[in-house]
Amino acid sequence: MQALTAFLLAALVGWLVAWFSGQVQTNFELLLFVVSVVTGAYWIAEQVIFAPARKRAAEQLESEDAERRKALSQQGIKQVDGDVTEAKAAILAQPWWLEWTAGLAPVVITVFILRAFLFEPFKIPSGSMIPTLLVNDLILVNKFHYGFRLPVIKTKITEGSKPQRGDVMVFRFPPTPSLDYIKRVIGVPGDTVAYLNKRLTINGQVIVTKAVPDFLDEDASQYFKQFEEKLGDKPHRLLNYPNSPAFIQLKPEFLVPEGCVYTVEGVTCKVPEGHYFMMGDNRDNSADSRYWGFVPEANIVGKAVFVWMHFSLWNPFSFDPTSARAIN
Repeated sequence: MQALTAFLLAALVGWLVAWFSGQVQTNFELLLFVVSVVTGAYWIAEQVIFAPARKRAAEQLESEDAERRKALSQQGIKQVDGDVTEAKAAILAQPWWLEWTAGLAPVVITVFILRAFLFEPFKIPSGSMIPTLLVNDLILVNKFHYGFRLPVIKTKITEGSKPQRGDVMVFRFPPTPSLDYIKRVIGVPGDTVAYLNKRLTINGQVIVTKAVPDFLDEDASQYFKQFEEKLGDKPHRLLNYPNSPAFIQLKPEFLVPEGCVYTVEGVTCKVPEGHYFMMGDNRDNSADSRYWGFVPEANIVGKAVFVWMHFSLWNPFSFDPTSARAIN
């Protein structure tokens, strides 16, 4: 078992190093599920086989020592050298290969359950959601708000709430489902969404925006025009670059979304049933539904609810604990 455990741990470390270095892509939820199953199997084996065996061995050592002392006592020898206390403790102690498997199982399984069903942490990798979310923001995503889903296979088991316009939602990127994206819900099933001349219209109603003080992007050391709009119950802010063109430059790697009409002014889309139209708050710097289409309901991961920490882009070892805030 020692050799097998050493091989499994080495394989896990190697895979994690390759993943963090960007050499491979992996489904972290699947990996955590496999680790939970393996460590859980070790934990069960520890409770059923290994721990009882160590206990029997310790009891046998104690019994043999008692028999030896009894025999020596019958011969009139009262002072007996040797104490089996340390030897007994050594026998009862978990070997290293069980400490790193069965010993970690409760923690790993708890993390897996919390992450799969309740809240999952995410790190914002790009600036597409500025000013709402900054690069390197660490956020929490509510996994049950839109209904519970079974981990790994993603089967929905409870309905939950429907995504609403204005929600900031994490979802599996339709062209590459192994990637998680985060954008704002702009259109729900049945909506007609138009983004023409940088003005958003939903079902024929123009979404009013108002200018607010310019946004300072400290990482870029630059000010950007900032506006406020309201889609749901709470207003949110967005960026627009006056010099950027209004038309959508489609990318060859994405299929033209069905139900969308493109002109020099922008795009108009009819959101199909069971799908959602997503956009980034950094409107001129976001690859979103305007380019690759709609998000199927089955791709939903959860609702972004809270920023709990922010790391500086230039100094990843410094962070601002005052950056904690709810996500609007």
